[in-house]
Amino acid sequence: QVQAVESGGGLVQTGGSLRLSCAASGSFNAMGWYRQAPGKQRELVARISSGGWTNYADSVKGRFTITRDSAKNTVYLQMNSLKPEDTAVYYCNVETPLYDYRGQGTQVTVSS
Repeated sequence: QVQAVESGGGLVQTGGSLRLSCAASGSFNAMGWYRQAPGKQRELVARISSGGWTNYADSVKGRFTITRDSAKNTVYLQMNSLKPEDTAVYYCNVETPLYDYRGQGTQVTVSS
């Protein structure tokens, strides 16, 4: 069974930066990050395939970068130029052929 553990959330001012990490165990393919703000639906933030292809939500393009260290089974989300609307719980998502596994989430709060 795949497990994913996130770290790196916190409180930051507008314009600041944070880096999220997610260490996963097991066998899996793509990895990614979702987020969910209060009262809103969960949305895909960024995703990276096993081959390194990436895709991003329009709202974070140019500000967020997803990378992957396959040797460490870890995915990172570098978040720059943070905005209050980026405030949400961020979840690591790990894809297998049958299921997606999600971590427990880490809170990111951007103050104005």
